[in-house]
Parts: sequence; C-alpha cells; structure tokens
Amino acid sequence: MFSKEPHSLHNAIPVEKIRYDEQGLVPAIVQDYLDGTVLMMAWMNRESLQKTLDTGETWFWSRSRQELWHKGATSGHLQKVQSIRYDCDSDALLIGIEQIGDIACHTGERSCFHQIDGQIVAPPGDTLSQLFQVICDRRDNPTESSYTCKLFAGGDNKILKKIGEETAEVVMAFKDDDADAIAGEVADLLYHTLVALAHHKVDVKAVYRKLQERRR
Repeated sequence: MFSKEPHSLHNAIPVEKIRYDEQGLVPAIVQDYLDGTVLMMAWMNRESLQKTLDTGETWFWSRSRQELWHKGATSGHLQKVQSIRYDCDSDALLIGIEQIGDIACHTGERSCFHQIDGQIVAPPGDTLSQLFQVICDRRDNPTESSYTCKLFAGGDNKILKKIGEETAEVVMAFKDDDADAIAGEVADLLYHTLVALAHHKVDVKAVYRKLQERRR
C-alpha cells in the first residue's frame, strides 16, 4: 500500500490485531520508501500507532520520557508515511516513509544505523543508491586516478558520449542473447547514467519517485 493521503492509511493495518508486549509496545522499523534504507527503530503503542494512521506522520512512544512524541515536530524532519506493514507474528511493524530533510537521526546523520566499529559510514540502501553516493563523493572530492572523476572533468560531452556507446553495447548484448553480457552491459549503462544524474545534480531518488508515481 502506497499513499500520501492520511485517511487512506486507516485500512492499512488493524490496530487491535497487533501483538504488543507486556508494556503495551511494539517495535517499529522505519525505512525510506524509495530506496529501502533502514533509517531508525522506535517503539509504538496503540495510541501512537493510531495517531500515525490518523495524521499520516510518524508518532512513537518514548520509553525514557514516558510520553508520545511526534517525529520531527521540533527539528522539522518529519516522516510522511507511505506504507505500513506488520510481520507474520503481528508483533513488529515496518513503516515506509518519505523523510523530510533526509535526516532521521538526532545526530544529524541520515540513518541511526551509521556506525561500524565506531566509524561513521553511509547507511545501507539499495545497490544503485549506494553507487550513486560513491559517484557523488567522487564529484565533490575528485582524485586524479578515478575514472569517475575523469568523466566529470570531461563534462557533458564525455559523459553523454559514454552513455551513447554503452546503449549501443546493451543493444548488441541483447541481440547476442548472452545473459552474462546483458547483465554486464546494463550495469555499465546504469553506472554512466548515474554519473550523468550526479553531474546535473539530479538525485537518483527523483527517478525512483517517478517510477513510484507511474506504478500507481
């Protein structure tokens, strides 16, 4: 279920069917509805879940403060609910959201899951989104040895020429009906297309958003 209309969320999940723990809580995992990045985990009770359904924005229960909290109400980093799912045991929620401001963590990071062995790392998303992040980093922090940086240095002429070449190679791979070659050539085309997107500062999620709109 995907929708930006709060009232359409009412039928998304039966509040009373959810199995809450002895404290009346259920874990809620929040992820970006476009690229699947896990942004945070928080707790909900019946009231916060109902307010989420009523408003179309996430509400949680703070165990430390013992009160409801509206995510982003003070920071402006609201979460617009796009989908709500519950697991096979009805004791965990998965909430797909559009993150306003692209920051979910109170530390200023996109995701609360941004550490490995104490080091800050990019949160895991889908493969294209991760690759796009690397490409944008090459754009913003160029190095002489990087092929991606050489593409950026060549501007549209070099980048678009490569897209044309890769497109032709994709066509030939399909003509040859070689599954491995098809996968490789499509991967090359996707990579060079992501470079073009980054060069023109168009986020790959804008493409995902268009696909979601057309899916509806």
